Amino acid sequence: MARRARTTVSPPPPLGSLTQVADRERGSCAVCASPRVTRLGMSLTDGTVVDFVSCHRCEHRAWSAPDGSPLSVEAVLARTRKPA
Repeated sequence: MARRARTTVSPPPPLGSLTQVADRERGSCAVCASPRVTRLGMSLTDGTVVDFVSCHRCEHRAWSAPDGSPLSVEAVLARTRKPA
């Protein structure tokens, strides 16, 4: 009987909390410079990893690739569609 190779699975990063200041990523809004932003990492339907930032002060919302390059709403929506 052949043995299966073991794969190493890394544990997921701790989730933290949006309500605890110590767990929030530091940053500010690109439009109004407010530090009151929510930043979430997401994996879209097609596997693309993006960061979503929403400002609590001016309500600006933006998506970006992990390298920081901005993504348009249209590009994000296109990557969330399931293949036909």
